[in-house]
Amino acid sequence: MSQMSPPADLSHKEEYALPLVIAVTGHRDLVDAELESIRETTRTLFEDLGKRFPSNRLTLMSPLAEGADQLVAEVAIELGLDLIVPMPKPMEEYVKDFEEKDVREKFDSLREKASHVFEVQGEIPPAPAGIDPDEWEYNYPYAQLGIFLCGHCHILLALWDGKHSTQMGGTAQVIQFHHDDIMDGVTAKTVASQELLIDDESDLVFHIVCSRRSDSSGPNPELKPLDWWWYTKDRVNPRSKELPQQHALIFQRTSEFSADALMFADDIESGKWSLIEGDNAGSVPEGATLIEEMYSIADWLAIHFQKKTLRTLVITHVMGFFMGLMFILYSDMQTWRIFLWVFLVAFLSGAAAQYMANRGAWHRKYLDYRTLAEGLRVQFYWAVAGVTNENKWKFAHDGYLKSQNPEIGWIRNVMRVAGVHCDAKPNSELNGVNFTIKEWVGSEDLGQLGYFKRKSRERIERAELTEKFGRASLLVSVASVLLFLVIGSNMSELTESAVMVILGSTLLVYAVREGYTYATGTKELIRQYEFMLSIFDNAHTRLELADNIAEKRQILAALGQSALDEHSDWIQMNRERSIEEVEVWRMGM
Repeated sequence: MSQMSPPADLSHKEEYALPLVIAVTGHRDLVDAELESIRETTRTLFEDLGKRFPSNRLTLMSPLAEGADQLVAEVAIELGLDLIVPMPKPMEEYVKDFEEKDVREKFDSLREKASHVFEVQGEIPPAPAGIDPDEWEYNYPYAQLGIFLCGHCHILLALWDGKHSTQMGGTAQVIQFHHDDIMDGVTAKTVASQELLIDDESDLVFHIVCSRRSDSSGPNPELKPLDWWWYTKDRVNPRSKELPQQHALIFQRTSEFSADALMFADDIESGKWSLIEGDNAGSVPEGATLIEEMYSIADWLAIHFQKKTLRTLVITHVMGFFMGLMFILYSDMQTWRIFLWVFLVAFLSGAAAQYMANRGAWHRKYLDYRTLAEGLRVQFYWAVAGVTNENKWKFAHDGYLKSQNPEIGWIRNVMRVAGVHCDAKPNSELNGVNFTIKEWVGSEDLGQLGYFKRKSRERIERAELTEKFGRASLLVSVASVLLFLVIGSNMSELTESAVMVILGSTLLVYAVREGYTYATGTKELIRQYEFMLSIFDNAHTRLELADNIAEKRQILAALGQSALDEHSDWIQMNRERSIEEVEVWRMGM
């Protein structure tokens, strides 16, 4: 049975800080003479990360095995880091591996200080031909644990001699998997996919070079004992003394999200939207509540920055209208200086609104946080329904946004933390599938099916209103031209100016409306909502016809993947249409 502790209660403000997870892998037989230097390097790493990303909650993920695992955990506890302990086997089996009394006592002492202790569950397949079944049964859980660590940490801290090894689940193999998604003898090379060809944030290793008691030859001759490196798959500079720029930016974005969550923690707590209704809480597995809490935070923040972004767009477009109107009045009615002053005030007001929006990165945060929330929504319902990846070495976050800007990898970093407990113990209960079908897929008026029906209608009505503005402006333009043709020579100068003002103002109103429609992506959203409506409608139909739980999970997996793909396209489209384009349009007027 799993020894999982309950997930963190995020109702406390300080726990809105997002974890920055460091997982440890390393040798069990470290050399005594090197221990103090390794401790000091580890302590410096943790302290530097804490200073650089203060809004994050540093968390160590360690199985507490002899040697490297316990050493790093001791440093983490000394510095007040959270400790998570994933185990490769049930507790009663795992502790049998601690033959020395002092090692077992240290394990128990550290385990008692951990916030979460749980077993990474998974079936052990039959031993391949030519491999001793007993050896396979012993080593396979450690290999599975190593892969789990790689999939759910942000930094892999490796106390490693730098030598390659064929030991299944050993330190060298774990690092190889972290870089290449391949572990010799465990993962099949035939599962290679597009993900292997794309650079992402999941390859970061902090390597402390160490020696081993069992190897008198010392570490890799190319490496110096007790030296340290940031070690990635970078083809030009795989080892660096500085945190690689891509990863630094991703951690900065994660820290920014954490800071926003802390800043608005009280507002989020009182106004967040939950995916779990009171009567249905029993259908949600224990670990999924952490995903739901993170969803609530991301959803609230996305709505908050969406409102700020839309408010900025309204202000800039209204100010653009007044600038155009003042120009028309000045050129066609009277050359009063007041028109020029109003023009200048409107320009400065729009520019100030846009400056504040750009400085606060409101548009980017809205897009990123909404994309994160939608990814967490899918991850949550997959976790509740017990949907797992066909490739058991991959998790919900692994394929999300892989073809997008590498900077967006911070979103996967959040999902990597959120899913740790459900990925360790997938839900197998039927009521989770029924809950997901009811609450996520929904029906005519409920769930995502009902949501996209409402939103499609709303967006279509907005688009139709814009078209009405266009037709009205066209009619006014034609009427004005006819008026000039019929009685133009008999018009007074004042009447002629008034007609020109009406004509110009009507065209200006339509231009502003059309510009706002473009800036908010109304037409693209209609296509997106209609597509999402169709896939949820199709899923609803197929789920009603499905006659077993496995088929239902397969349909929910396909539905979630389609939703994730659509959200990836959405953020790509909208990131290319930044709020700065409003300024370009306004200046063009």
